[in-house]
Amino acid sequence: MSTELYSVKLDSFFRSFLDIEGFAEIDHSLNGIQVDNDGSEIGKIAFAVDANLETFERAADAGAGMLFVHHGLFWGYPMRLSGGHRRRIKFLLDHNICLYAVHLPLDQHPEVGNNAVLAKLLGLENIEPFGRRHAKKIGYRGTFEKALSIDEAVKKISFMGRLPIGVYPFGKKENTSCAVISGAAAFEARQAIEEGLDLYVTGEASHQIYHECLEGKLNMIAGGHYATEVWGVRAVMRRCAEELHIDTEFIDVPTGL
Repeated sequence: MSTELYSVKLDSFFRSFLDIEGFAEIDHSLNGIQVDNDGSEIGKIAFAVDANLETFERAADAGAGMLFVHHGLFWGYPMRLSGGHRRRIKFLLDHNICLYAVHLPLDQHPEVGNNAVLAKLLGLENIEPFGRRHAKKIGYRGTFEKALSIDEAVKKISFMGRLPIGVYPFGKKENTSCAVISGAAAFEARQAIEEGLDLYVTGEASHQIYHECLEGKLNMIAGGHYATEVWGVRAVMRRCAEELHIDTEFIDVPTGL
């Protein structure tokens, strides 16, 4: 385990490879330290998708001094310290846990990002940015060396074998091209249709996009918002363990959505 790791040093470490400043104008989810500790040394980092009380309790039980999440507590607007929001923050303060959140910069990162890891799991090649969202392309598209069925694609990206929210086999039996945007990006299926892609992988489904995919003959997998975004935090966790030699633990709190 590394020594002398404090929240400010860990913040510098994360910012050294996650483009937090580059997303500052378009991502208002307060990337970085959201709740600091009292300055104590951090000996273990827990990693999770969402900031919620169950995750906080499990991080405390694991002895973590920092919790790194994809979905934090703040989303660009003032929030009263009351109800559940107060209880969550109070718990972090009472247990001296630093909360660190990274949203879009973690989706987009070309190596440890949710979309890059999904693209790698699928076996995509000739990878390039995809998806006009928030004035930046945070997803990726590419081609398969060997054509892939939609069922094979599902198996490759299913975390712990969990079933996706929805599978929509509206196109070819064998896919030679694919685009990926994790989380809530159902409407970017339109861009996949425009670009003539065979398969589109995202997190959430949408009633409104169903017939557009059907008529556009696009295969689509809605893998689940949670399930498509475990990959980035787990990749960052591995980097921390390898480069910082600090204890790490992934906290799995699936929503099924």
